[in-house]
Amino acid sequence: MKQMQSEVDTYIGQFKEGYFNPLAMLARMSEEVGELAREVNHFYGEKPKKSEEEENTMEQEMGDILFVLICFANSLNIDLEEAFNLVMNKFEVRDKDRWTRKEGEEITNE
Repeated sequence: MKQMQSEVDTYIGQFKEGYFNPLAMLARMSEEVGELAREVNHFYGEKPKKSEEEENTMEQEMGDILFVLICFANSLNIDLEEAFNLVMNKFEVRDKDRWTRKEGEEITNE
């Protein structure tokens, strides 16, 4: 994750404009999530693609979301690896008994 954040920072750093402000970044992320939702709806839902619509994949849309998320985190000096570790700890501690485990499937990070 640190490498991805560094790579995005290097890319954005070559432009005078730099990162967008947080509100613009959130709007862009919402737009990208909407594009993913559209692809999911075409693939799994009842709404087929129009013949003139561009062929996008869920993989591409998730990549777009990841890029914008990294930009957002970088602009706010947030270490996404640290953020991920915090949320995983929350799931492993607070929510450890929330769902029914498969037989013999307990994972520990000790």
